[in-house]
Amino acid sequence: MSVSDKVIFCEGKQTSLDIKLLERILAEQPGQRPTIVSAGGKFTFSVFAQGYFFPDEAINQRYIIFRDRDFDVQPTANVKLLQLGQRCFLTHRACVENYLLDADLIHKYWQAKFTEKSENPLSKWGHGDSPGIETIAAWIDSAARTLTDYQAVRWALADVAKPSVARSQLETTWTKGSGNLPASLDLQHCQAEAKKLIQTFKEAVDQVTQDRFEESLVIYQTQFDQAEFWQQKQYLIWFHGKDLQKAMQRQESQYISLKNFFNWAIDQLDITQYSDLMELQTEIENL
Repeated sequence: MSVSDKVIFCEGKQTSLDIKLLERILAEQPGQRPTIVSAGGKFTFSVFAQGYFFPDEAINQRYIIFRDRDFDVQPTANVKLLQLGQRCFLTHRACVENYLLDADLIHKYWQAKFTEKSENPLSKWGHGDSPGIETIAAWIDSAARTLTDYQAVRWALADVAKPSVARSQLETTWTKGSGNLPASLDLQHCQAEAKKLIQTFKEAVDQVTQDRFEESLVIYQTQFDQAEFWQQKQYLIWFHGKDLQKAMQRQESQYISLKNFFNWAIDQLDITQYSDLMELQTEIENL
């Protein structure tokens, strides 16, 4: 692969919303178009990149990673693209679906499908006309309120896990890199280094306590109970869009399929309305 090639790694499969969002962002980009590569789960990006660029070193390549923020980083007060390391960029909202859960956009889709039905008798649309923007907005808000405690618990669990090794494992060597031998192979020296690894691992795991979880949970419960949180619809930033999607479908099962809506809405999304997505566009242009 040529060193000049530009690559964007993202989560999911080729049909994922992540890739479709990137296609939207790249639509008006001048110059060389980067290759979008679906890399599966978010915890394997670095390994995937190494394999993708092999036998060349990934560190010398022109690539970035784009992924959902999920519960890994708290959103900032100012809307902006978030980072994990030098190459990994995260959405400001929890995931791509969060940008699409908009009452006006859902209403527009619903009306378009209803009009299509009236003009085409063969259409399988069975949801009638849109109930209106206000009703749809109330649907989103009501579903979000059912998720308040669940989202607080998810955030509290994320807080407990962050300083720990809950997402890693006890190392089997203290040397850096596979095949690197320690300066001394003496049993006493090796045993002492191993005890240091065990102690570090133990200290990290010891931070995962019930008390820490409870403290974090109260913080998020208080935050999500604030009037301004709901007035400003901050749940569209803090609550995970896939959870909102499921809660909405559970609450009004006779309503439209949000999965089908998302596939339509991603092509309608005005990315200029979201400063973090515009920042992502700039990062891609500067690759």
